[in-house]
Formats: sequence, C-alpha cells, structure tokens
Amino acid sequence: MSKENYDVFLSGTGRPVKMWTHGVPVDDGARAQLANTAQMPFIFKHLAVMPDVHLGKGSTIGSVIPTRGAIIPAAVGVDIGCGMIAVKTTLTASDLPDSLGPLRSAIEKAVPHGRSSNRSGRDKGAWGAVPDAVDASWAALAGGFERITRKYPKLARTNNRNHLGTLGTGNHFIEVCLDESQSVWFMLHSGSRGVGNAIGNTFIELAQADMRRHFINLPDRDLAYLVEGSEHYEDYVFAVEWAQQYARRNRETMMANVLDAARAVIGKPFATEMEAVNCHHNYVQKERHFGEDVLITRKGAVSAKAGELGIIPGSMGARSYIVRGKGNAESFCSCSHGAGRTMSRSEAKRRFSVEDQRLATQGVECRKDAEVIDEIPMAYKDIDAVMAAQSDLVEIVHTLKQVVCVKG
Repeated sequence: MSKENYDVFLSGTGRPVKMWTHGVPVDDGARAQLANTAQMPFIFKHLAVMPDVHLGKGSTIGSVIPTRGAIIPAAVGVDIGCGMIAVKTTLTASDLPDSLGPLRSAIEKAVPHGRSSNRSGRDKGAWGAVPDAVDASWAALAGGFERITRKYPKLARTNNRNHLGTLGTGNHFIEVCLDESQSVWFMLHSGSRGVGNAIGNTFIELAQADMRRHFINLPDRDLAYLVEGSEHYEDYVFAVEWAQQYARRNRETMMANVLDAARAVIGKPFATEMEAVNCHHNYVQKERHFGEDVLITRKGAVSAKAGELGIIPGSMGARSYIVRGKGNAESFCSCSHGAGRTMSRSEAKRRFSVEDQRLATQGVECRKDAEVIDEIPMAYKDIDAVMAAQSDLVEIVHTLKQVVCVKG
C-alpha cells in the first residue's frame, strides 16, 4: 500500500507512528502523547493513529497500540468495552409519528440514563428494582464477577448488576436515525458502566504501583504497564475480558428495551432487518498481524477486518456511518470510532451557548440545555473529513442522520 494514505513521524528511539490524519487537525498534546507511547519497549512494529485522534489519559484516544508481552491498562481506558450497537428496522420515515417528543420520552423512561449528583438516594442512572430480563443477562456474568471480586473485594461495592442495561453520561447516547433510503435505524453508544470504570482504575493503580516497586521510569505515569506472566497481568486479562462481555450485554439489553418502547409509541408492527452491528471501540484482545500473535489495544478505534461491519458515529446533529472494513494491514485492520473531539468539555461550555446548541441540533428531537453544551457538534471534528482521511480503511455502507437523540 502506498504511504500516501498516511503520514509517518518518528519519535526518537521509539517505534514509527503512522497517522491517517490527512485533512483533519491533530493538536500538539496528542502528538506528544503518541511520541511517549511509541517509546515503550514492547510496542510491536508501529502505532496506527486514526483521524479522530485526540488527547486521552496516558495514550491518545483514536490510536491502535500493538504490544508484545505487556498491556497498558490506561491505554485500554476506564470505559472498558465501550462501543456501539445499531439495528435497521422495517420502518420508514413515514411510519414515525409527526411529533417525536413522545418517542424520545418513551426511550428515556425505558433506559436509565444520566447520573444523580447527590450522595444520598438512588442514582437515576441505575436500576432501582432490577428487571427480570436484566437479571437473566446478569446471570451469565455473575460467575466471572464472583471470581474477580474474590481477589479484589472492593469491586463488589460498585454499580454492577444495577447498571446493566443503562446508558450513562457524557458522549453516550441513544438515537433514532434515518438512512439514505429513509429506513429507520436505532443506534446507541455505551460501555461497561460503573463496574468497568472501577476495574480500569484498579488495574491502572496496580500497574503504577508495580512501576514504583521496580523503579521503572516512564515518560508518563499513565503508561504504567503489566508484564505478561505476572499475577496482576493474568487477573487484568480476565477482568477486562469480563468487562467487555458486560459492555456487549449492556448494549444488547438497552437495545431490546429501546425497541420495545418504540413499538409501544409507533403502534405499527415492525421487525429488525439485519443482525445488530455490535462493536467495541475501547478494548484489548489477542490478534494475528504481520505473521505474529500480538495484543491489540484499540483506544477509541474499531476493528475493520475485510468485510467486517462497524459503526462510526458523528456528533449530535451530524451524520453517522455504518461501514465495512477493508482489512488494511498497516492500520492493524482498524478504523476510527467517531469524529473525535477538538476541544475539552469545559472549553465547549465556555465557548458556546444554549442558543448555539439549539441551532446546531435543529431538526433533532433532543435535549437543548446547558448540561449538554459539551456535546455540541462544534466541539468535534468534521465527520466528513474524518471519513475522507480513512477511505483506505473502510467503505461506507449506510449513512445515518439522527431525528431523535437521548443523552444522559
């Protein structure tokens, strides 16, 4: 493949960094993080950087980190298994009600979302009485969780069973979308919720303690790693795989509840036309690349093997894409996980107003208040430029435009 599809920069004695960022901005802080990560001695061949790249914790969001013999827990992140699910239905735009407010309200009632800021009382983003369907899904996870908590008992005190089938906050969302032929899709974005966050932070701290114990100096303390064969490494591999299963079931449970809520409002019977696309974009797994078995950490990146379907969402008010991977070996068969932020949440709230948010989300039934300004479309990169920069990684199968968006 021609190098013209990506740029390469070298980070001193570190591995090369290959960047699919033509036509999209990359800030200096993200470049510095990439240079630090490339210095780690266990990086395999090179880093692959997606066009949505931006500053993260330790390593940039929007990067693919191949390693041998070690894992960086902060590179996997604390929203382990975060990802997307989307289903196409037999509905068309004309089947949707004229007013979409009741549909949005029904979805908001069906799926706990957001988070209560008070320390007393139940978190509104968790179940009070856990539904039977959630308990049935939790039953498949309970044995693994018991194994984890026997050794790490503080994780038992997290939101776990009562967060399964819930959305969360920040950039997590549920949307009703129309594709290029006016077919109706349901799509949502979430991960492993409170328990995944606790697992991530627990092992980040353990990795940092290991670095101190062995007097290992790092360019960034959040690049602390676990060495293959060590006790914490094996525990982390098990826990992170469990959290990824939790995240997948979390999305499936929410989607089932969203579809039930929509059926009650729309009235017209409908079916789903295709198997749901359900893909992680914050995770680690063993894969084979360049003839070798390696660990691939995708921190804000999606697997894009040849023929594999994935989801690349835009921001509120922007298009999203169902894509098919091209199996590009240089990217470790990966693509971006979204548009990628261009500014912090605090900067977005400082720079934009509720009126800006209202204008940017015209035509979308969604919240338009001060609490969601940090998710305004202008805080993100241009999704069309992001897609153009990775045209050798994926092909577009469907283009989606949201008409309803639920935020936590």
